Amino acid sequence: MTDQLQKQATRALVIPDPRTALVAARDHLLSRQHPDGWWKGELETNVTMDVEDLLLRQFLGIRTAVETEQAARWIRSQQRSDGTWANFHGGPGDLSTTAEAYTALKLAGDDVDAEHMTAARNWILERGGLEATRVFTRIWLALFGEWSWDELPAMPPEVVLLPSWFPLNVADWACWARQTVVPLTVVCTLRPSRDLGITVQELRTGRRAEPARAEWSWSYGFNLLDRALHRYQKRPLRTLRKHAMHRAAEWIVARQEADGSWGGIQPPWVYSLLALHLLGYPMDHPVLRQGLAGLERFLIREQTSNGVVRRLEACQSPVWDTVLGMQALHDAGVPSAHPALRRATDYVLAEEIRVKGDWSVRRPDLPAGGGWAFEFDNDGYPDIDDTAEVLLALNRMDHPDQVAVRGAIERGVRWLRGMQSADGGWGAFDADNTRQLVRKLPFCDFGEVIDPPSADVTAHVVEALATLGHDDEVVRRGVKWLLRNQEKDGSWFGRWGANHVYGTGAVVPALVRAGFKPEHRVLRRAVKWLEKHQNADGGWGEDMRSYDDPEWIGRGDSTASQTGWALIALLALGRHETDAVQRGVQYLARTQRADGGWDEPQFTGTGFPGDFYINYHLYRVIFPLTALGRYHRAGQ
Repeated sequence: MTDQLQKQATRALVIPDPRTALVAARDHLLSRQHPDGWWKGELETNVTMDVEDLLLRQFLGIRTAVETEQAARWIRSQQRSDGTWANFHGGPGDLSTTAEAYTALKLAGDDVDAEHMTAARNWILERGGLEATRVFTRIWLALFGEWSWDELPAMPPEVVLLPSWFPLNVADWACWARQTVVPLTVVCTLRPSRDLGITVQELRTGRRAEPARAEWSWSYGFNLLDRALHRYQKRPLRTLRKHAMHRAAEWIVARQEADGSWGGIQPPWVYSLLALHLLGYPMDHPVLRQGLAGLERFLIREQTSNGVVRRLEACQSPVWDTVLGMQALHDAGVPSAHPALRRATDYVLAEEIRVKGDWSVRRPDLPAGGGWAFEFDNDGYPDIDDTAEVLLALNRMDHPDQVAVRGAIERGVRWLRGMQSADGGWGAFDADNTRQLVRKLPFCDFGEVIDPPSADVTAHVVEALATLGHDDEVVRRGVKWLLRNQEKDGSWFGRWGANHVYGTGAVVPALVRAGFKPEHRVLRRAVKWLEKHQNADGGWGEDMRSYDDPEWIGRGDSTASQTGWALIALLALGRHETDAVQRGVQYLARTQRADGGWDEPQFTGTGFPGDFYINYHLYRVIFPLTALGRYHRAGQ
């Protein structure tokens, strides 16, 4: 046997020490804390963020050669061997994303006959061309005369005038959708067309869309409505239209955040800037100036072997990363009074939102205070998921000002209880945001547009309330919701993480906290599902395609974060000595990097199931650390 083979054989026999992995991960996470107390990993998405940033700047007349070159370099680096761009690592090529990326690279000066452009163009045409892209892609093309506004769904600004009880009013949309739709009603009403400097007509196939069949269905009915709205668009009631445009502008401006964003997320941000600009707001107006300046905070510039690349985060997650990190470190044995955890507690306490937002439309009598948002600046939209995790984190901290901590927890509990939906579950941002009608609009092909209760958010709330000693009708209704929504195979659907591994990893600890015994039938079924879907390497993974194709449910390359979720569930049931847990822990120890982190190019976070996905760069540290910490504690 050669020396090299002997070394490989020796390494294969070495069993990694989970305690060593735990310490390394703990120290790695501690080293990532910002001096102000928070943690934030990159929130990686897809290249449409960068394409649309360039198109926004082109439309506003502020695009620079340096920005274009750096963004184009990043977009090129993400193209795959088949010429496409995907919406998540390892996923299939996406038509709209590929068409937008092609447009941006042509704008940047790439030769259309170059190999990478030819491959992209051929793939786009084979799959239906621009005619088959989503509505948002065609809106961007229409802004530059590359698509006809007449061939886009009509969205009149009068929608902002509808009362909250009327169908299709703005409160019927999820918070992220309403903040996007309102400015788009302005843009699509004014129907601008500016010079792009290029054309992408070569991406058209020339095929005409098939007319809707003249038989009653929701699709046919809304197509008739769309035709009527297009006719109204040409001859609106002028006084009403003027009032609606004025009200839409007020609505948009009122929702700008302190950092210049709208909701701390890309879609409403760029469309709000477009809408206000088209309504006559000058480029030096404080709202536009602040909005454009705020984008700089969301830009990442990185030196690569090919030069500097520039990419835009769709959102940022400091509160979420911080409170999950606080719990992970505590699980890893970091004392509650540790300076890092006290700094984090100070940061979290300062982030409590004390004003009412759009959530109060459905809960007008619920006092403000006790909610936390995902981002640095998002006072308008505290979210239920973050708030639940904040309470779980604060409850474990030893802070000098316990009065402040307990007060924040009490307000958070009050807000969470008040945000329960009528069916007993919890959505992410609003209560009872469940009207299905908006999903059927021709406009809505860009992802989820309502915010109904989900298993993962409901589980986090139940876990938080039960941990804090609540055992009443609110908690019981939440538990009943979880029981009703268990899948036939024993898992739970994951709305905000991939997918059934995430949902099951959230629900099992919540039910245990709520008093369920490990031998309960519901939990036994969950264990069976988790163990059945463990990979041969000991890890767990679920591909994002599971949202569209049931064959992928519970299947995918093993990842550190998803292995952490599965282990957290199994450890909550006291199964630390089982083969499944031992193999999962060994997977984490074996795949850990020398710096204490893990490699995870896979996307395991979900924005819109089936459409938009996220790679949270700290998930690959926080959840393995949580699992290793709980495993170590269980074995003591």
